[in-house]
Amino acid sequence: MPVGQVVDAEADVEAAEEWPLWGGTARVVVRVPQADAARAAADRHTAVASVRAVVAAVDSACSRFRPDSEVVRLGRARGRAVPVSPVLADAVAAALRAARVTDGAVDPTIGAAMVAAGYDRDLAVLPPDRPAGLVAARRRADWRDVCLDRTAGTLRVPDGVVLDLGATAKAWAADRAAAAAHAATGRPVLVGLCGDLAATGTHSGTPWVVGVRERPEDADTALVAVEDGGLATSTTRSRRWRMAGRPVHHLLDPVTGLPVREVWRSVTVAAASCLDANTASTATVVKGPAGAGWLAATGLPARLVSADGRVELLGGWPADAQDRVA
Repeated sequence: MPVGQVVDAEADVEAAEEWPLWGGTARVVVRVPQADAARAAADRHTAVASVRAVVAAVDSACSRFRPDSEVVRLGRARGRAVPVSPVLADAVAAALRAARVTDGAVDPTIGAAMVAAGYDRDLAVLPPDRPAGLVAARRRADWRDVCLDRTAGTLRVPDGVVLDLGATAKAWAADRAAAAAHAATGRPVLVGLCGDLAATGTHSGTPWVVGVRERPEDADTALVAVEDGGLATSTTRSRRWRMAGRPVHHLLDPVTGLPVREVWRSVTVAAASCLDANTASTATVVKGPAGAGWLAATGLPARLVSADGRVELLGGWPADAQDRVA
């Protein structure tokens, strides 16, 4: 995803809709030329229906919080290979690729550690303070122990392992949803799923203006212009709760099973897909002191905020005089 300074562009009609999703917000924006403005509402309806269908399929396959989801049923298989849908197979394949390219920093086998850290239900209904203290879950396996057989359509995880696809499935779903909405409408589409953004069909010279923020309630700290691809922010400042009064966040170290130390409190990355952007941003936070060097080697445009609020720009991310942190 090219990323650059915000500039004035020819105004089109932007028809948007949003709704609560996965402890955050889903947002769909369809861009319609002024000459065809009468179609805006209908195109928005079509795009939203396409996005909702993708989201519903991903939730049914990947949610840790639905007793009827494929991921939950897989965890009950006691180490046996079970048939899985193409949606879950694709989502797991994306997660395993993310683990491979990040040397395991983004690992889908941390579900038990997430539960031990108190993240055992949707964020919208998660108690703000759990009475139990934070305890590291014993590591039973890692991503290399997950056996996905695409030919047979089966998946096997070691007994006791719970998959958590949160680090990749949301971004992967945003990519699929944006593609589906664009195919259904023929319009430029921007899809945001809990802050993970995917854009497709963008006309040359008319980029999307996107605000960067750490938490949904924050004001934008930077504005950038983006075209087709993905933009993702991983942050320790959002998806937080307490365990026996101790602050906890959702970005865990796969080795220790505990929340990572806040070297980088927020990392925003632009890439050719939202999946790639989120993989890189999450890995950078998890890698801590080594994260910036690892991310710089990818060449991806990125904006990093340290624990003390220092902003570092990499890979051609545009400097902005208005860039600020609280």
